[in-house]
Amino acid sequence: MNLFENNTKQNAPLYERMRPQNLDDFVGQEHIVGKNSLLRRAIMGDMLGSCIFYGPPGTGKTTLAHIITQTTNSRFVKLNAVSSGVADAKKVIDEARNEYQLFGRKTYLLLDECHRWNKAQSDSVLAAIEEGCIVFIGSTTENPQFSMTPAIVSRCRIFQFKPLSEKNIITALENAVRDEERGLGKLRVELSDEAKQHYAWASGGDLRTALGALELAAKTTPLDKDGKIVIDKIVAEQSIQSKALSVDENIFYDMLSAFCKSLRGSDAEAALFWANRLIEAGCEPLIIARRLMAHASEDVGMADSNALLLATCALVSIKNLGMPEGNLALTHAIIYVCEAPKSNSVVMAMERAKDDAKNARNDFVPEHLKNYHIHKNTPKYKYPHDFGGYVYQQYMPDGLIDRIYYEPSNNGREKDFKRKKIWKK
Repeated sequence: MNLFENNTKQNAPLYERMRPQNLDDFVGQEHIVGKNSLLRRAIMGDMLGSCIFYGPPGTGKTTLAHIITQTTNSRFVKLNAVSSGVADAKKVIDEARNEYQLFGRKTYLLLDECHRWNKAQSDSVLAAIEEGCIVFIGSTTENPQFSMTPAIVSRCRIFQFKPLSEKNIITALENAVRDEERGLGKLRVELSDEAKQHYAWASGGDLRTALGALELAAKTTPLDKDGKIVIDKIVAEQSIQSKALSVDENIFYDMLSAFCKSLRGSDAEAALFWANRLIEAGCEPLIIARRLMAHASEDVGMADSNALLLATCALVSIKNLGMPEGNLALTHAIIYVCEAPKSNSVVMAMERAKDDAKNARNDFVPEHLKNYHIHKNTPKYKYPHDFGGYVYQQYMPDGLIDRIYYEPSNNGREKDFKRKKIWKK
């Protein structure tokens, strides 16, 4: 390593310097890289095929890709989908083919923000993936099933990354404080338990955020009389720009539970109290708005669908107006959800449909529902508008023909959705 490379490495952000170099040092994601997991075995055996790492920021997607390149004997090329195009992809492919033909060595192509590639860019690497000269590793915060072209997704295994646990975050912070070569060990940083807990909570499972805040605190906090940099809870709050809760985390979740149960129990006064108590304690108002949206469907549902619309409007208002103005729309929506008639038919229908979608076997598409342009000889499909807007015909697969998922209650507007028996022949 020359002088310039050494300076670059030393001046890199803490989260970059502390990036794990092997699987044993990797923090979190035990469900996919734990001992004896399929992905871990594939990496160790240099048998990994094309895959997509999908999950929130700061959870180790890029880090794991780098570890893979350190573990295997293959070439490694990194592109960012935001700044690269078809020409960049073709250059990588040409070099990969030469490397594969001359030396039998595969090329790992790590594509950050892979959901940003369009169809032309994605299609440009398909042949190389099928030939085996390129192993594609996509990294994205978006669900690839919806944000990427099906041709790429069908050729990859998808591994979902989860937010890191508070224990994972604390372990990584302690490693950074101790490490004298890559971390803050030479600065004599003393990190209090309360500061660790706050970083772990306020970072929301994003290790990059936690390490960035720790580094900022270490560089800006003056030495105490003993020559140490003491990072306590107050410094942690300032460095991560998020106020610590005035209640501990267990009580926070108890209060959030009380808020949710008050919504379900139609007690507007209690729901408003717990919502504002949480906000005063430092809870992000968007968390409350998201829970409100969920309960608008789970507990009100079809009895009054306007509840979901108002809850969604509250979320948008908080994002666009901020606080305290956003609290007006939030209060409006909370009162509406509490006072609305209640029905859990939506969540019950969802669970029943999910169960059949997972376990049903005879789920072939009925002939008359198939794509007409592909299946030229399908039976006559009955166009409902030719029959006044409704006509009975089979829509479910043969194995599920008698299934009923949605059962309307007699509450609120839902009683208007009661189905006639003729619809269920």
